[in-house]
Amino acid sequence: MKVSSIFKFRSPEIRALHLTWIAFFITFYVWFNMAPLASSMLKSVDWLTRDDIRLFAIVNVALTIPARIIVGMALDRFGPRRVFSVLMVSMAVPALVFAFGNTMSQLLISRLVLSSIGASFVVGIHMTALWFKPKDIGFAEGFYAGWGNFGSAVAAMTLPTIALTMFGGADGWRYAIGMSAIVMAAYGVFYWFAITDGPDARAHRKPRKALAMEVSSWRDMVLLILWTIPLVGCLAILVWRIEGMGYLSSTGALICYAVIAAVVVYQIVQILRVNIPILKKGVPEDDKYSFGSVAALNSTYFANFGAELAVVSMLPMFFEETWGLTAAAAGMIAASFAFVNLVARPMGGLVSDRMGNRRFVMLSYMFGIGIGFVLMALLNSNWPLIIAIAITIFTSFFVQGAEGATFGIIPSIKRRITGQISGMAGAYGNVGAVVYLTIFTFVTPTQFFYIIAGGAFLSWLICLIWLKEPEGAFDEEYYVSSVDRMIEEQELAAAQAQGKS
Repeated sequence: MKVSSIFKFRSPEIRALHLTWIAFFITFYVWFNMAPLASSMLKSVDWLTRDDIRLFAIVNVALTIPARIIVGMALDRFGPRRVFSVLMVSMAVPALVFAFGNTMSQLLISRLVLSSIGASFVVGIHMTALWFKPKDIGFAEGFYAGWGNFGSAVAAMTLPTIALTMFGGADGWRYAIGMSAIVMAAYGVFYWFAITDGPDARAHRKPRKALAMEVSSWRDMVLLILWTIPLVGCLAILVWRIEGMGYLSSTGALICYAVIAAVVVYQIVQILRVNIPILKKGVPEDDKYSFGSVAALNSTYFANFGAELAVVSMLPMFFEETWGLTAAAAGMIAASFAFVNLVARPMGGLVSDRMGNRRFVMLSYMFGIGIGFVLMALLNSNWPLIIAIAITIFTSFFVQGAEGATFGIIPSIKRRITGQISGMAGAYGNVGAVVYLTIFTFVTPTQFFYIIAGGAFLSWLICLIWLKEPEGAFDEEYYVSSVDRMIEEQELAAAQAQGKS
């Protein structure tokens, strides 16, 4: 696939790619519609404080992690067209409640529920995988993610102008947020009718069970359990932070911890229920895959996307304080980290397609991230500002290229459970952000950059040991196992029996 192919709008798969990245773009636009309007909210609502805004920022990511896991399961069962459409329409409701809420409870709860919209990313990843062949998937996924993710940056650039110019008045921010919610709901309805789950009915293959990821060995089941615990357990960090800010009593925190523990136990039980019968029966050789590759890619997304979310939140202040810049100038320079996304992420997928060795590309990018953050840790006011900007862009190039390379591999690991693998890896990106942002509250920027570099090098080591080059990663079609064919035959027989009845 050539870069120029993205302009071939008459091609069904290219049309599907554009429809899907736009959907992702809109959901991220809505997800990040609060931060650029925070000052307007404080001026308009006299009972809101800066601490309240900080609390909203925390809950804005709270449910993203479990939502990505749940959505990953729903994807494999219902297909991305239905899931994406329902997600966009349903999440417009809490967005509207937040826009026009008049109490702290309304704003807090609606923002908490709206954080689920962060799961939209994995929906489009799965949809794109259904439309593109293995040899082209890297660039397609990178283009989808790079341009869709830019919705957050566009929200920051346009929403204040829309609030002030288009609507004006003290409540302009409310109408700006409300308008973004309505646009998302309308596009959700349009998306339902505008696209299908792949070029034909056979593109979307369902797993035997959608409640937990299938594995191929007892060892892999243990690994799956160990890698599942942090996904929900990570929410305990958010509860601890909210309690520390005084917004949650110790009793309330204990209740939250108990709920988190219960969810973890429930997930472990589901893993056992799904996999013990499969493993006792025996997994055919042609249906086996290595969960180690999934674990390795979980670590890469923790180390690259987690780092991106964390660094973007502290970079403006870092430039402002280190070089004595104005807030506006520091913000523009820091934005270069996000702008690189438009090119670097698709390029990461394209390089993964062209090199003929996706594992080598992944290892190279993760090593580059480590080097980049080590260089950023060395920055201080004695460095020329232009060199600091160049190092920032260099680091961002590797960070976001690695994100594209990660999802260039995922669709080829196990076609039948691509949604669940994408959901898990995507959730680990948010786990990384929560962990890194929590660490940042205790360290200096220099120490922070060294810690992130250490995370990248650790992920590189995990990939070196566990990540395997996917079989058929550059084939014309995805590999179909005997179990895939059996499930397809069972569904066909069930459909025929239902038709006769």
